[in-house]
Amino acid sequence: MSASVLYDAPGPKAVVRNRIYAVVGSLAIVALIAVSIMRLADKGHLAPEMWDIFNYAGIRQNIADAVLATLKAFGLAAVGSLVLGVLLAVGRLSDHKPVRWVATTFIELFRSLPLLITIYAIWVGFLTDYSMWALAAGLSVYNGCVQAEVLRAGINSVPKGQSEAAYALGMSKTQVMTTVLMPQAIRSMLPTIISQLVVTLKDTSLGFIILYPELLQTARLIASNTQVNGQYPYVSTIVVIGTIYIAMCLLLSALATWIEKRGRRAKTGIKVAPGVQTADIPTVEDIPGPGAGGAGGAGGAGPTDGGAAGAGVTKD
Repeated sequence: MSASVLYDAPGPKAVVRNRIYAVVGSLAIVALIAVSIMRLADKGHLAPEMWDIFNYAGIRQNIADAVLATLKAFGLAAVGSLVLGVLLAVGRLSDHKPVRWVATTFIELFRSLPLLITIYAIWVGFLTDYSMWALAAGLSVYNGCVQAEVLRAGINSVPKGQSEAAYALGMSKTQVMTTVLMPQAIRSMLPTIISQLVVTLKDTSLGFIILYPELLQTARLIASNTQVNGQYPYVSTIVVIGTIYIAMCLLLSALATWIEKRGRRAKTGIKVAPGVQTADIPTVEDIPGPGAGGAGGAGGAGPTDGGAAGAGVTKD
């Protein structure tokens, strides 16, 4: 039985107690789900008519347009946050105090502000007629600050000897940052970077506050404008739109895993020269002495051509 760093390994009684708690907790969750389903069924939210609305071509087209709009905003925000994150990380590590202070102030300010306020302020103050760009800009600013801290942590984790060796070779600080430090930081922090991109994808749902037609805004319009059996299909709409969000996040996570595994492979493309076989290397016994079977070859008693005795090797 192995012990953990955080806590001691449970004994026999603790193992039994934990199993009982796990079973009781699982049964409680299952019971809660069952009660919720029964109540939703009693109110008619699980009726087939509530789900049949997604067979209409108009609603399907609205959802497809919303997915496309969500991906557009996410693509712009992802690129913007990564570029801004690199700039802020480099600025915060700069040797110039004004640059470092500006980058630090920018990061601390927008990390402290709620993302919803940032998006709304950009929309009202600068991009009232361009809700997609306002959403992308707000997401880029907030997530760029987070990505900057992630990259800064990755750069600081690179051993100091590598940058010192690069400086000793005559490389400038820009060359050291772009060719030595930044690639290693991105590779080591890639899981965290991708996790923040998943958060960025989910945060596109905040576009409903500025009336951007992304998935959440479209779901609200579908559920509030479509009436079935005297009720609005909020439950079925939430389930369908939530499933789409989960599918997109899982696909992004799978892509991140594939990129990470591919990045770990060595792809130098340099062919290694075949090694020299041991049989091709001559040994002392293969080198002829002063005469075949002579005493000089066996023990070095006879004189050699060069006067060296005892080696059994002739000098050409």
